[in-house]
Amino acid sequence: MYPILVILGLALIVLAALRLWDERADRLEWARLATSQPASPALYDPVIVAGLPEPAQRFFNFAIAPDTPLLNVAEIDMEGEFSLGTQENPNYRPMDARQILAAPLGFVWKAKMSGAVPMSGSDTGSWTRFRIFDLIPVARMGGVPDHTRAAYGRYVAEAVFWTPAALLPGPGVVWEALGQDTARVTVSYNGLSQSVDLQVDAEGRPVVVQFMRWSNANPEKKHQLQPFGGILSDFREVQGFRVPFKVEAANMFGTDQHFVFFRATITDVRFLSPMS
Repeated sequence: MYPILVILGLALIVLAALRLWDERADRLEWARLATSQPASPALYDPVIVAGLPEPAQRFFNFAIAPDTPLLNVAEIDMEGEFSLGTQENPNYRPMDARQILAAPLGFVWKAKMSGAVPMSGSDTGSWTRFRIFDLIPVARMGGVPDHTRAAYGRYVAEAVFWTPAALLPGPGVVWEALGQDTARVTVSYNGLSQSVDLQVDAEGRPVVVQFMRWSNANPEKKHQLQPFGGILSDFREVQGFRVPFKVEAANMFGTDQHFVFFRATITDVRFLSPMS
């Protein structure tokens, strides 16, 4: 009996140390992204987007008020539900999460899902690490091209949601028109490239955001390009930006396999103070 207790004790120590190591990595990555906020941001002027397709101009002129400092790093707090299942059996769990978004550099999403078996962990451009009972690992991946490419698609698309200044014309950002109310932005950075389509309403709200994402969210668990998208609503002004406070995201967006796995109500958005 004594050897078993010793082994269990050592296992708990190892698991606790691993959790502390992961939390340290989360903090370091969060801090790294926070320091990427421009120290002396320019102010928004509609002239900046005058050469873009009209739907893109409409989007920016809705999303950013004139003379707003062009901050491109935000922290977002959210609650809602997250699916740990499938289209047939969604198994939605109550979710509380917070995130830092700094496209195209990266993001950190720290989440807790409650239920009979609570789950917590983090998702970034470099890793996905989740554990049950805040201790036992159940998902631990990253550091491979498939994961990096999939994560990049996510946070480029989320820049449309919450950090529009990151998508203004500049190196690595290309806009094109797709229709009267639709435009496509392609963001290229560090060998990665992602195109995202946004549909805007008459005022410029990006009500539908969709793209082909590199993902293994399919029955075969095989990485491939597949439709992904989000529905945005409840836009509110935050520090001169208008951003959605309700987001619904789905895999296989717009197909007969359309599966909403994420529903979030935003509780707070903060554009970090510029670092001096």
